[in-house]
Amino acid sequence: MTGYLLDLGTMEYGHALEVQKEMAARRAKGEIPDSLLLVEHPHVITLGRKTTPSNFKPQDIPVFQVERGGDATYHGPGQVVGYPIVMLGDHDVRRHVRGMEEVIIRSVGAYGIRGERLEGHPGIWVGGKKLASIGVAVTDWVTYHGFALNVNTDLSYFELIRPCGLDPSTMTSMERIIGRSVPLEEVKGRVAREWSAVTGTTLVHQRLVERP
Repeated sequence: MTGYLLDLGTMEYGHALEVQKEMAARRAKGEIPDSLLLVEHPHVITLGRKTTPSNFKPQDIPVFQVERGGDATYHGPGQVVGYPIVMLGDHDVRRHVRGMEEVIIRSVGAYGIRGERLEGHPGIWVGGKKLASIGVAVTDWVTYHGFALNVNTDLSYFELIRPCGLDPSTMTSMERIIGRSVPLEEVKGRVAREWSAVTGTTLVHQRLVERP
């Protein structure tokens, strides 16, 4: 099975959301195969369907109310964000989430980090700290939104919210765990390879071509 890999570089969140929605619509029509978008966002807060007033207050950085599951979270420089655009032929969202978790566990394992699942809390955890967050949306049984892996992220930005309803101190990063900065492009490459291995998909690099 062949899929598309699009590295969007650094892209403003609203623009990336538009790209996701367009690609999800095209995937539903069978115009493109399953795809994985990798991106780094400028500072932004996103509010999922379960966000409560106690977990978010207005901030000085952009805020988006979005369709994904989960609560409030932060995206920003030093974070690898992945948006799988995948047709769920089996309608099994839970399997899709566990697949993303497996990709991240394998990716960080290459750096000597033992990532774990925590029942009832989608994402990847290390020693009681949350390293990666997951939140998905599905339209016509095609997924969008996805995962965010803290690589060299400035964790102080999580103090603007209660990320996923948690105390901000719960968040961690690869840099904090291993004590050194990790090249973001290197991590993106690792994530792409593990995505191929876990999903059985051969990823082909594609350039983003937007409609006029």
